[in-house]
Amino acid sequence: MSFDKSNRGPREGDFITIKSYKHDGSLHRTWRDTMVLKTSENAIIGLNDHTLVTEDDGRRWVTREPAIVYFHKKYWFNIIAMIRDNGVSYYCNLASPYVLDKEALKYIDYDLDVKVFPDGEKHLLDADEYAAHSKKWHYPPEIDQILKAHVKILVDWINEGTGPFSQGYIDVWYARYQHLMQQRLKDRR
Repeated sequence: MSFDKSNRGPREGDFITIKSYKHDGSLHRTWRDTMVLKTSENAIIGLNDHTLVTEDDGRRWVTREPAIVYFHKKYWFNIIAMIRDNGVSYYCNLASPYVLDKEALKYIDYDLDVKVFPDGEKHLLDADEYAAHSKKWHYPPEIDQILKAHVKILVDWINEGTGPFSQGYIDVWYARYQHLMQQRLKDRR
């Protein structure tokens, strides 16, 4: 991470690493150099743009388009809004609330995902993976209840165009990212 390692945490324009883990504690995926756009007491908004991603098996790839990421300390999901030529697509991970330490922003990925297409069509993904991992790693019944409740919250947000699911949100945070990148270029000259 590129922010000061003191207790202050990342600030706007800093770059952080994001790490997702599985319930058994194994590393699942790592994103390098996510730009922080906003931090608050409970949330972090960032942006990935051609960001290096490393999978648990060592495979590496680079994200193809800018994506606004939203993490919250009270919600059991995170949201990735991918800005594409045909509109905004969303990939929503059902996951633990995040924690942030000097190494990275971290969360536990609980397999279930909701994909939202630019036309608003929604798909719940990886229910089979959730069932298999739930059995393998003995997800407690409380986790299952929490995740089911948060799927409902997430779907309400999607249907109501709340927060990351509003075009205004996308426009504001993508414009902020572009401004910060222009500032970085000016500062290098």
